[in-house]
Amino acid sequence: MDELFKEKVLVWISRKHIFTKKYVFVPILHWRHWNLLIFCNFDKPLQSKTQTTCMLLLDSMQMSGPRRLEPTIRKFLLDVYEAEKRPVTKQAISKIPLLIPKVPQQRNGEDCGRFVLYFISLFMESAPKNFSTTGGYPYFMKEDWFAPQDFDCFCKRFKLCSK
Repeated sequence: MDELFKEKVLVWISRKHIFTKKYVFVPILHWRHWNLLIFCNFDKPLQSKTQTTCMLLLDSMQMSGPRRLEPTIRKFLLDVYEAEKRPVTKQAISKIPLLIPKVPQQRNGEDCGRFVLYFISLFMESAPKNFSTTGGYPYFMKEDWFAPQDFDCFCKRFKLCSK
């Protein structure tokens, strides 16, 4: 999100060929709060009839208003398309759904980064082979996706506990 690093980040991203991946995880740090953006099905044409190309924004502190990031996310995505020299219009980018599922919320002001790591871990374990938003979010993305004690065990296992 910092213009100072934009060019370096876009070069790095273009080397990763993200448009060949079914899922791409993009941790976002903004205003000292971590969110997780997941690009889904960007390996398919934007107007695919078989799979939904979309973005999921997971926020462990939704009271912070995750929709505020939408213009920046769409600008970032347009920049990525341009860096990879892929033809796309702003209008096409604006039609890609940005979905913000209700996910478990952090209990303090310090766990957002840990939640992002846990979201990535759980998504990788549970993501369906053929992701689609037809009929709502995938079965696993709900407010009760995991219990607080599951998150605590994850943090202990990887020594991510607060001091």
